[in-house]
Amino acid sequence: MEKNRVAIVKLYLQGKSQSEILKILNFSMSRRKLIYRTIKRYKDTGSTSDRQRSGRPTSATTTQKRKVIRSRIQRNPQRSMRKMALELKISRESVRTIVKSDMGLFPYKKRKVHFISPQIKEKRLARSKALLARLASFGLDEILFSDEKLFTVEQAYNRQNDRVLSSSPSSIPEEYRCVQRVQHPQSVMVWAGVSVKGRTPLVFIPPGVKINAVKYQELVLDPIVRGLGKTMFNNRPFLFQQDGAPAHTAKVNQQWLRNNIPDFISKEEWPPSSPDLNPMDFSLWSILETNACTTSHKSIKSLKTSLSREWAKIPQEKLRAAVESVPKRLRAVIKKKGGYIEQLNIL
Repeated sequence: MEKNRVAIVKLYLQGKSQSEILKILNFSMSRRKLIYRTIKRYKDTGSTSDRQRSGRPTSATTTQKRKVIRSRIQRNPQRSMRKMALELKISRESVRTIVKSDMGLFPYKKRKVHFISPQIKEKRLARSKALLARLASFGLDEILFSDEKLFTVEQAYNRQNDRVLSSSPSSIPEEYRCVQRVQHPQSVMVWAGVSVKGRTPLVFIPPGVKINAVKYQELVLDPIVRGLGKTMFNNRPFLFQQDGAPAHTAKVNQQWLRNNIPDFISKEEWPPSSPDLNPMDFSLWSILETNACTTSHKSIKSLKTSLSREWAKIPQEKLRAAVESVPKRLRAVIKKKGGYIEQLNIL
């Protein structure tokens, strides 16, 4: 531990950031707090050594309980700290201290992800390899990623980050206490595309219209995608991406793309079940929803106005960063042998 602390301080004195120190020392993300605490201790005391502790020295009983807790977590990392406290007849705070301070472990929430069967993993792996090679030769500057998303008039809600600061629950104003939901909120389907060079306008699908092969061509391909070579790519060849939705992969639209645009990623090329590879899915839709739906909307018109306004406000640097992260994500999928990849820090 002391060796790690010395290395951290040495890099800190060389002007390295905490993120750079994490990478240089090849630490896992769970060691971020060690870096922060070590630098803070050095600033406060000029030393990397632990502060002198007051109170009684650690007892043999405490040491034994640490061993028991460590053993149980190694067998089952999903074990509840509350349950271990009850089983060992010690306080939950003591268990937390042992787990976090002594063992350097932190609780992380599970995430919902798409189910990926062994067959889909194989396709994701093979197609990610092929797509990575294709992007290397084509270049990221000339590719447009596209996607659709259903937006509702309801307030956006982030289960992880939405918090209200208050002295007590009873003192929280009513309007901040809950995020209301109804069974069938008004909604609108939206299509959009992004590239390193810009963004398309949002395409709002009319109420009651189901996006089939004909409507996709009528509302998206003909009026928007056909002219992208002139409007976004300065008459240069570009590569068009879309996912495997039935309207996209219909024979009539695959043929339309062959006839009307320079190049596209065909239904046999795009990795299946891969929202983690599309910048719209893993980044930009979430940004748009958070910004456009900070409060609920009284009408679809209000929702559309807010979406269009906030779409235009997203900095081009964020779009560029999201698009340029795709090769990194493809390599991560390859490393995972086609499995779902963790959230990557790209923005």
